[in-house]
Amino acid sequence: MKAYRMTKWQTAPEFCNVDLREPGSGEVLVKVGGAGACHSDIHVMDYPEGALAYGLPFTLGHENAGWVERVGPGVRGVAVGEAVIVYSVWGCGRCSACLVGADNYCEKMPLFSGGGLGIDGGMASHMIVPSARFLCPLGSLDPRQAAPLTDAGLTTYHAVKRSLSVLKPGSTAVVIGVGGLGQMAVQVLKALSPARVVAVDVSADKLAAAKTLGADDVVRSDERAGEHIRDLTGGSGAELVLDVVGSDDTLALAVGVSRRLGHLTLVGIAGGSTPFSYIGVPTELAIASTFYGSIPELNEVVTLAQGGAIRTLVELFPLEQAPEVYQRMRDGLLQGRAVLTPNG
Repeated sequence: MKAYRMTKWQTAPEFCNVDLREPGSGEVLVKVGGAGACHSDIHVMDYPEGALAYGLPFTLGHENAGWVERVGPGVRGVAVGEAVIVYSVWGCGRCSACLVGADNYCEKMPLFSGGGLGIDGGMASHMIVPSARFLCPLGSLDPRQAAPLTDAGLTTYHAVKRSLSVLKPGSTAVVIGVGGLGQMAVQVLKALSPARVVAVDVSADKLAAAKTLGADDVVRSDERAGEHIRDLTGGSGAELVLDVVGSDDTLALAVGVSRRLGHLTLVGIAGGSTPFSYIGVPTELAIASTFYGSIPELNEVVTLAQGGAIRTLVELFPLEQAPEVYQRMRDGLLQGRAVLTPNG
């Protein structure tokens, strides 16, 4: 089968022909319906050798959904033909984190490890999933539309869920960066909390999309953005700020519009940092980073999507257009989430 693979560090991926093997003991062969293209893939492409504990080559694609094609010996609980979404981070399955489904914080495996993350992922007609525990049923959801739920949906859901205690009636949540992840964050906030949601971005088109998805206010990311957000909150600042970009500039804005006793959560991995000192941040501001979410949380995300509370804005492309998709991503020309469809 044709697969889009990382073969060298700091070099564009390439199409390769790889063998389609039978699933082994405990494994599941999934026919890929949709494989999301994520901005973190670009970081993987650009990292120098040794920055990640990955061996090359491997097939990209860590946002995957499709249909169970075959199962290996000993597999139970999934049916051939069933529509499924693939949990992205594959932990050891035995440590205290994995035993409660929080493989994203596995104590034994490297942090960024799973299908499409150092192991063959979904940018091919099929992929091998090592255990049925990494598959969540989609029901009537279309795998091509649902694929981004496993990262863009789950990552933002986990980030919002941990801060629900500060999102009371009259509170404000700010989402900085409303591309694919940020658009999901806006919807999750509206689905789970009574907070007023403020979307921030440099793109007028993305702000317009955020507005259609439920954002109460939109703010252009410029030199006056902080002042504008402060005005919207009566000068107090926001109870929750989600930085879905993670640059020096966005982190500075995030600190500047946070309120005392609030939460600032870093979701984006643009590599920025912010100074921390006693008087440099609001008093008792809790600053944290997050990584994905748990398997039970992915099921909760799928349930929200099945009920229509959240939806993905996707652009579908054939697998052959993967290089073009990533270039469009680098150029900032994607409005939502790009999904490759290896099987049409």
